[in-house]
Amino acid sequence: MYIKNILLMNFRNYKTLKINFSKGINIIYGNNAQGKTNLLESIYVLALTKSHRSFIDNNLIKEEEESSKIEGNVEINNINSNFQIIICKKNKKLKIDKDEIKKISDYISRLNIIIFYPEDLELIKGAPKNRRRFLNLELSQLYPEYLVLLNNYNKILKMRNDYIKLICSRNTSDYSYLNILTDYLIEQSIKIYQYRNQFILELNEISSSIFKNISNLEHFCIKYRNSIFFENYDSIYIKNQMKEYFKKNLDREMKLKTTIIGPHKDDIEFYIDEFNLKNYGSQGQQRMAVLSIKLAEIDLFLKKKNQYPILLLDDVFSELDDQKKNNLLNYIHEKMQTIITTTDLKNIDHSIIEKAKLIEIENGKIIKEVN
Repeated sequence: MYIKNILLMNFRNYKTLKINFSKGINIIYGNNAQGKTNLLESIYVLALTKSHRSFIDNNLIKEEEESSKIEGNVEINNINSNFQIIICKKNKKLKIDKDEIKKISDYISRLNIIIFYPEDLELIKGAPKNRRRFLNLELSQLYPEYLVLLNNYNKILKMRNDYIKLICSRNTSDYSYLNILTDYLIEQSIKIYQYRNQFILELNEISSSIFKNISNLEHFCIKYRNSIFFENYDSIYIKNQMKEYFKKNLDREMKLKTTIIGPHKDDIEFYIDEFNLKNYGSQGQQRMAVLSIKLAEIDLFLKKKNQYPILLLDDVFSELDDQKKNNLLNYIHEKMQTIITTTDLKNIDHSIIEKAKLIEIENGKIIKEVN
C-alpha cells in the first residue's frame, strides 16, 4: 500500500499542490510554518476523513475559499485507486474511483495510516476522550464493522440520554421504553468492549518489546479501564454485569440525567511496572510509550490486512537523542511507505537520506525535489 501522488486545492496554506511520492521513504523538509505538517494532515484526512489536529472541517479550507479538495492516487494490493475528499462549508463528499461513498464506514479502512506527531503526548497526558478517539480510529481502520457498531452505539446512547431527561421532566415511573433502549445499548457495548480489549491485548504483545528496544526500559504495558469492572469479556458475563449495574444505579442516572456507564466512559493507561506514565513518567518516557504503540500497530496492520500501512512521522527525529533515533530507524524499512517531515536534514541519519526522496517546501510550494 502506498500513495503515488496527492493533489491539494485550497487546503490549509496550499492554493494548489501536486506532489509525487516514492514507494519507500520520503522526507519533506523546510523551515517552520511552510506547510510540511499540513501536507501530512492532508494524507491523514484522505485516509480517515477527519483531521488529527482539528475537529472542525471548515478549519481545513484555505482562508477566503468556499471549499477544499484532497485527491490521491493509491496502489493497494497492486490495484490502483483514486481517493477524493471535497470539504465544503456545510458538507463533505467522499469518492473512490469517482463513485460517491455515502457511508464513512464504507470508506475508512481501505487506506491505512499510522501517524506520530509532537502533540501525540496528549494521548497520555490529555483527557480520556483523546484515548477513546485513538481506540476508535485505529479499530475503525482495522475493522470496518467496528465503526458501524460505534455509530449505532452513539445513536442509542443519545436516545437513551434524551429519554432519561424526558422521564425526569415528566416525573413518570414508566421505564418500559428506557429498558428497551438499555438492552440495545448493552448489546452494542458488549461487542465494542470485546474489540477494544482484544486490541489492547494484541498491542501489549508487541509494544512491550518495542519499548524496551527503543528506550532500554522493561515492563511497559497498556491497561484497559472500564467504567464498570469486568473479570472477563465473555458476552453473557458482560451483559449480566451491565444489566445489574444499570438496575442498581437507576436513581443515580435519573439524578444526573445521563448514562453513567458504557464504552463512552472507557479509558486506557500506560505503565512501566506499577508506575502510571501519566503521573510519574518523564516526557521522554511518555514519548517512547506513544511511539512504541504506533510502531506496534504496524505489525497489527500487517497481520490483520496482509499489507503495511503508510507511516507518517511529523518532526519526530528532532525530539530524540542519537541513540533513540537509531533505535527508531530499525523499524523503518523500504517495504513500507514512510513520509517524514523535518526542519533540518541533519536531524536524520545519512543512511536514511540516501534511500529517500527529498522534497523541500517553502510557503506552500515545492522548491526542490531529489529522487
